[in-house]
Amino acid sequence: MKLKNRVVVITGASSGIGRATALACARRGADVVLAARSALVLEDVAAQCRRRGARAVAVPTDVTDAGSVNALAAAATDRFGRIDVWVNTAGVGMLGRFDEMPPAELRRLLDVNVVGAVHGARAAVPVMGRQGEGIVIDVASMLGGVVEAPYLSGYAMSKAALVTFGDVLRLELALGGPRGVSVCTVLPVGVDTPFFRHAANHTGRDVRALPPVATPERVARAVTAVIRRPRARRLVGPYAHTLAAAHALTPGLTRLALGRRTDRRYLGPRGSAPATQGILHTPSGPHAAVRGGLGSGWRTAARRTGAAAAAVVLTTAGRAALRTGKPHRLG
Repeated sequence: MKLKNRVVVITGASSGIGRATALACARRGADVVLAARSALVLEDVAAQCRRRGARAVAVPTDVTDAGSVNALAAAATDRFGRIDVWVNTAGVGMLGRFDEMPPAELRRLLDVNVVGAVHGARAAVPVMGRQGEGIVIDVASMLGGVVEAPYLSGYAMSKAALVTFGDVLRLELALGGPRGVSVCTVLPVGVDTPFFRHAANHTGRDVRALPPVATPERVARAVTAVIRRPRARRLVGPYAHTLAAAHALTPGLTRLALGRRTDRRYLGPRGSAPATQGILHTPSGPHAAVRGGLGSGWRTAARRTGAAAAAVVLTTAGRAALRTGKPHRLG
């Protein structure tokens, strides 16, 4: 599907990947309908899209509210007459051991990340079915069932649920229609967004954000690529496929390596940070941005090189283990 003159609805469009996706679609001639809780920021993003030649509408939306999401779909069809692409990027994060996460906050995270995407599909698919075509895209994560990292169980389970939801929705549409609707899942590696600034934190430890290896713009290009040529899943990042292969060959070794790296390098000492709710219940507002400010210059290049090298080492170790039948250990 070519993007020019297509109607694209994007949730989570005020910040990070959603904002980058909105600008990328606008540059390619799409009409964009932007959704997020931060009304003023959302209107600013819409203005940026208009400066790129697009028609853009800002619709303040809480994706956890089915009525609000239905109103978003209605706004898109009222303004443009159709919905060609619906991109679910709205999401929140939380760090903490499973027993440190307040149940109400975990439920809120799942409502935003999972139920919000379900609301989006329920609103978009009937419109697309009447048109005879359309694409639903969910932005998940490599942490959603491809690799694991500690202290992110709530976020990871939400993204794994999103991956499974996409697979099942695709199957149901193939069996019972409506025909012509594609379902795609995009799975990025670490991305330079404000995620860690916005995430709830119940670790009791200062967060030294995981080093990004991909930019939001790169993920946005992957989204526009699956619009042009839909596919079930697309991994995004300079070493995404290598890391996935390493995990498939030596899952224990890969988990241990990522776990140690997260625990020892990216979190401060215990007691170094108070508990916070992040943006679970309040919009990001003036703190919204495309990037998190962590991925510039030679540092990012070094991080990418180091991450890719680590993934290659893990893959090589896995292949050696398969040849010898002996597990390889770290340290």
